[in-house]
Amino acid sequence: MASSLRIRSAPRWTAVLLLWAALCCLFVPVVMVKQHDFKKCDQSGFCKRNRHLADTAAASSSWTAPYALDAASITFKDGQLSGTVLKTPKEGGEKVRLPLTVTFLESGVARVTLDEEKRQKGEIELRHGSQARKERYNEAGKWALVGGLKVAEGAALSEKAEKGYTKVFYGEAGKHQAVIRHEPFGIEFQRDGETQVKFNDRGLINVEHWRQKVEKPAEEKKEGEEEKKEEEKKEEEEEEKGEDESTWWEETFGGNTDSKPRGPESVSLDISFPGYEHVFGIPEHATRLSLKTTRGGDGNYDEPYRLYNADVFEYEMDSPMTLYGAIPFMQAHRKGSTVGVFWLNGAETWVDVTKAKTSANPLSLGTKGHTDTQTHWISESGLLDVFIFLGPTPADLTRQYGELTGYTAMPQSFAIAYHQCRWNYVTDEDVKDVDRKFDKFKIPYDVIWLDIEYTHEKKYFTWDPLTFVNPTKMHNHLDKRNRKLVAIIDPHIKNVGDYPVIDEIKKKELAVKNKEGGLFNGHCWPGDSMWVDCFNPETIKFWKALFKYDSFKGTAPNTFIWNDMNEPSVFNGPEITMPKDNLHHGNWEHRDVHNINGMTFHNATYQALLERKKGEIRRPFVLTRAFYSGSQRSSAMWTGDNLAEWSHLEASLPMVLNQGISGFPFAGADVGGFFGNPSSELLTRWYQAGIYYPFFRGHAHIDTRRREPYLAGSPYTEIITQALRLRYQLLPAWYTAFHEAHTTGAPIIRPNFWVHPDDEAGFAIDDQLYVGSTGLLAKPVTKEGADSVSVYLADGQPYYDYFDYTTYQGKGHHTVPAPLEKIPLLMQGGHIIPRRDRPRRSSGLMKFDPFTLVVALNKEGSANGTLYLDDGETFDYQQGAFIHRRFAFDGKRGILTSTNLAEGSRTAKLDAFLKSMARVRVEKIIVVGAPKSWKGKKEVVVMEEGAKESARRKKVAIEFFEGKGKQADWAVVRDPKVGIGRGWKVDFLG
Repeated sequence: MASSLRIRSAPRWTAVLLLWAALCCLFVPVVMVKQHDFKKCDQSGFCKRNRHLADTAAASSSWTAPYALDAASITFKDGQLSGTVLKTPKEGGEKVRLPLTVTFLESGVARVTLDEEKRQKGEIELRHGSQARKERYNEAGKWALVGGLKVAEGAALSEKAEKGYTKVFYGEAGKHQAVIRHEPFGIEFQRDGETQVKFNDRGLINVEHWRQKVEKPAEEKKEGEEEKKEEEKKEEEEEEKGEDESTWWEETFGGNTDSKPRGPESVSLDISFPGYEHVFGIPEHATRLSLKTTRGGDGNYDEPYRLYNADVFEYEMDSPMTLYGAIPFMQAHRKGSTVGVFWLNGAETWVDVTKAKTSANPLSLGTKGHTDTQTHWISESGLLDVFIFLGPTPADLTRQYGELTGYTAMPQSFAIAYHQCRWNYVTDEDVKDVDRKFDKFKIPYDVIWLDIEYTHEKKYFTWDPLTFVNPTKMHNHLDKRNRKLVAIIDPHIKNVGDYPVIDEIKKKELAVKNKEGGLFNGHCWPGDSMWVDCFNPETIKFWKALFKYDSFKGTAPNTFIWNDMNEPSVFNGPEITMPKDNLHHGNWEHRDVHNINGMTFHNATYQALLERKKGEIRRPFVLTRAFYSGSQRSSAMWTGDNLAEWSHLEASLPMVLNQGISGFPFAGADVGGFFGNPSSELLTRWYQAGIYYPFFRGHAHIDTRRREPYLAGSPYTEIITQALRLRYQLLPAWYTAFHEAHTTGAPIIRPNFWVHPDDEAGFAIDDQLYVGSTGLLAKPVTKEGADSVSVYLADGQPYYDYFDYTTYQGKGHHTVPAPLEKIPLLMQGGHIIPRRDRPRRSSGLMKFDPFTLVVALNKEGSANGTLYLDDGETFDYQQGAFIHRRFAFDGKRGILTSTNLAEGSRTAKLDAFLKSMARVRVEKIIVVGAPKSWKGKKEVVVMEEGAKESARRKKVAIEFFEGKGKQADWAVVRDPKVGIGRGWKVDFLG
């Protein structure tokens, strides 16, 4: 849901004007995002100052950063180096002391933290009588970090002293090295003796230290042009000095003034990746996977990438402007190496990206040209706190980042199936009618959603008594079909009388406060509202109680929650969000925690859903729009208020891929586009693409035409239904991919560079994807009228069409037919793909269905794959109640085996689960790329452990099919009668 219809709360007399504006839209281009609502770098004082610093440094051949590490202050103990960096202020006076800590972690990750001594000790004065904290914000790690912080016992100072430098060896076998330059202060991070990451290589480090505001004497008022010229002259003089003080003490934008009680306090640092041409990450932006440069030039950006969670409806494509979430994690990639940085800061942040190309030297044989990617990170406040990852593989980075911030939560099985939503299903009867029609047309779905209109007068935790007359009956109706309901709950709480929720919030002061310390009032969907402050532990206790069944009456165990507008969206606030000088729990300013705010809210909702009734513990499902590093532990996300346009369909793929490699893989986009009415072709193609989003939901704006799949009409309904059934057929593969993400941090859908890290030609490819470790390679159609796609293959393995086994082989691009009814999907040789082939109405009805194993042989004639299963609902898997099997086909021996990957001893929970799954079997094995020698073969030998004596060794029929043209040969073994949770083998040569 978007904030675009905030006009709905306007007076009725505006209706004529709105109608006139709507008519005008028929004759003029539709205006997308309102750019004037959001800052450019030049309108954000600290960004402008630091960018100006970068320009000054670049223009000077003798630029030196005024920062030096005091050698006498350096100590090293227990894997941690400490010291003091001294900053020499331009205005003179005593040097500014900046405490430095460099921590070397057992995982091979390093952490660099720089603070400011005066603020740290509280030796500053706040302006305007502010109640804000004096320190730099130092609690981001409290919300983002959950592990991976064990200090390395083996880290050691270099025994060889070198004047002006301190060196530390760390990482496995001391392969990593931090070379710390004292003056000007800088650090090089090396792996195997080669520099991978550089801090302050360009001298752009900047910690804006506290200083006393000097009140200038009042000057005689000048008028007109003379005053304007005088102001311009002052600004030019300040810029020449590099000290533009115009936004040090307060800043105005969009009619709102930020009081800045602590004065200027930004932190910035240039981070370079020598020899790396591609950098990825720092979502969320509607841009390509490989990040563009931001200093102008053909096809590049003029603005830095901005990380400042905001309600941006109808966002524009190919832009570095901010969106709803922020993950300040960037990785750089080249052949043979992946490295990265995590900028742990919750304040508004801008990131410039530039690339310096070095040509090959013709006089030096064997010397190749290379590209260095240079980045400049700028945050408004807080500590300079950076983690450095030296890889060397993409999998190493996502694992190490996940160790720090947590892996994605293991969802309930329904959550990875199809979700049906719109703003709004208008009554409880409407919900039941939609549900019945999905069944009538035999279209599978698992979840139906309710937007804000279900509430009574926009009061959350209530139901509209006229439209949702009997929510309990509605829930029971859905439950009989194993379906769920998701209801929206936002952080703005209506400030109105006779509403117990707001009464309690005001009584206990559980809402965000304004700069004076009173409860903050703003406007959102309900009108006058207050915002729950989930940084406050007492607020979380209060919030958890609201979701109990006896509090949120009309809900049931099949009710789950959607958290929207949690950037937070404040309709009358600066940049449609909260004033930065508002105060949160502990008197931290909102500016310090803005990007973390949304995560605290969905974390609280996750905790609230854990146990709504005593003893009834189920895995929660929460969807969030705003997010930060660590959000993956408790929610799914979607890309917000997109448009029903082909460009938005195309952009959704790199956006969701980027979420995956940035540690938040449970991601998706609104299928069909939120705003506008898609053509039948676009809607169909979007469903065919949406089946590859980890979070798969159709959604639409309140003013759009209804577009449930059964309304599309023939042939579109049938084609969309086939796409949905493919998603359901492959749910075992998807669930296994989720388990891998949950345990290793690996993306659920993967870009080419992540799967083929040495394939330079494929590093920037972001319009096709791999599903987990399954070898499934999808290339959705994103162009209107297309009847084929060009699929890039990064290796020499055979790739088989999923549906007819047409074979494509050879590194490079291949044309794959894609008429409207065709979904381009290939299987990479060497994989075994688990699936369930029986069409059902919902995933819950598939729980005890048999499995099909598709064995796609590689050019060596072998394949392997995995399957993970648990009850899909509880946390019993944490006590060992799951099935985890490895399937392997040995081409030389002609034997397919199933072996156990589960570690640990037997538990009562495991025994109960295995008993429940005892009758679940493999009903079919399909071998694609079967050897010609199998032609004419009638039987295979099947052996199963634990079976009765008479059934341990048996013969089962096999059919061989000869492919035509480019089709591979294939063979089918039907009903080998082996349990999915048991060990067994099938001998194809016996």
